[in-house]
Amino acid sequence: MVANPPSQKGEENPRRSDVKGGQAGPGTLRRSIAGSALGNAVEWYDYGVYSYLTVYISVNFFGSRDGDGGLGITLTLATLALSFLVRPLGGLVLGPVGDRIGRQKVMLLTVSLMTVATGCIGLLPTTGTAGVLAPVLLLLCRLLQGFSAGGEYGGAAVYMAESAPDHRRGFFGSFLEFGTISGLTVSAALCTGLIHVVGDDGMTDGWWRLPFLVSFPLGLVALWIRTRLEEAPVFTEALRTVRPEHSPLRAVVEHNWRQIVILASFVVLLNVAFYMVLAYMPTYLSTQLGHSTAQGNWMLVVVMAAMLFLIPPAGALSDRIGRKPLLLTAAVGYTLLSVPAVLLLGLSSLLLQFLGLAVLGLLLVVLIASVSSTLPALFPTTVRYTGFAIGYNFSTAFVAGPSQSVVNQIIESTGNRLVPGWYLAGAGVVGIVSVLFMRETAQATLRGNALPGSPESLGVSGLRHVRENQRHAESGGELPSPPVAKVPSASAPAVKEPKQ
Repeated sequence: MVANPPSQKGEENPRRSDVKGGQAGPGTLRRSIAGSALGNAVEWYDYGVYSYLTVYISVNFFGSRDGDGGLGITLTLATLALSFLVRPLGGLVLGPVGDRIGRQKVMLLTVSLMTVATGCIGLLPTTGTAGVLAPVLLLLCRLLQGFSAGGEYGGAAVYMAESAPDHRRGFFGSFLEFGTISGLTVSAALCTGLIHVVGDDGMTDGWWRLPFLVSFPLGLVALWIRTRLEEAPVFTEALRTVRPEHSPLRAVVEHNWRQIVILASFVVLLNVAFYMVLAYMPTYLSTQLGHSTAQGNWMLVVVMAAMLFLIPPAGALSDRIGRKPLLLTAAVGYTLLSVPAVLLLGLSSLLLQFLGLAVLGLLLVVLIASVSSTLPALFPTTVRYTGFAIGYNFSTAFVAGPSQSVVNQIIESTGNRLVPGWYLAGAGVVGIVSVLFMRETAQATLRGNALPGSPESLGVSGLRHVRENQRHAESGGELPSPPVAKVPSASAPAVKEPKQ
């Protein structure tokens, strides 16, 4: 039975829709970018604040003394790692819901949960007043944040990819990562500014709470914007032409397990690099290398500010030359340059320290610029959210998420301060292998329900449409409507991948 089209009653939005032919118009696209990017910024603002204030959290919740790199820091990072373990649960619950009722509704839920979880950390009692209850409450807040994050990034990436025109999906999708880096930059700047104004003693005594409390107004703004979003055009069109899966989870595991493995393998590099460079680095610089907390934070703020200007052009470049060349460049770069870059961080010269961090940041720009346009395109429409959420969150939970705690503990046990570099290099090797098995999906349509980029998703007229996309990408023209794959049911076996 074919799903009924969305009722007119559900379109009570006072704005006039400019969605035509499965493509979002300029107004809808602008709102889609803002809603996706800002919600993602809230998520990563939280992770940034927690990471940049690790030293002060360890003192207030785990009895760490003088912010040393020992047990207190490890327990603080372990609490962060435990929050990653519930992300797969969030993905397993929220992914299938997003494939059945829509991306926008789930995005409203995730940003609400994240805002509550992050803000409440700023209201928690410390160990000095609540004893063992304090770290327990901290863990509960982190678990709630982890559950919501299990659906946030995947939902925002899928929504953005399904709202962007095919020929510029890399460019528009890059703004999701622009939001990510913006959230981290704001959190780093705020935390560093506070440390500069009130000092380490002031932060330990209570000013650490302020950055967490700021998440309340940020989250409310993101929630307001997301209430004004229309559903992703590609998903709305699929509701009219394809029978939705009764169980998206079972369908994606049965028919698209190869894509899940490819995505999960790639996310090993993606998030190990992301968390190691942008979250763990301030802690590493201060507790392991002996630099001041403010110095490490300010260095990272400068690098992230530069990254903001480079991400959109890199995303646009992926529309022209393809996603895989950029992803391979980043993977090879991390494999070869991570250890030398980390070695520079331990030198006495501030310039060389900054150079080492800049190399890691530049490679991250190349890596993340096209991620939100690449990963959603691995799956057909009716299981896209579920497939993304499963692969992304399981990989993050069991490999990338604990990386900060694991690396810190290995350094404590061995005394080898190059561990972050070797860890990144190993992740780079995994990334190279995963990218080699990916299908190139630049210019491919996400419409219909076959695997994007496969011949079955395009047909003869579709191949012509890809060439038209390429010409329009070069000329900046308006995108013609692509053909919709005639697939009667999402339950049909997935298209077999051709040999690479």
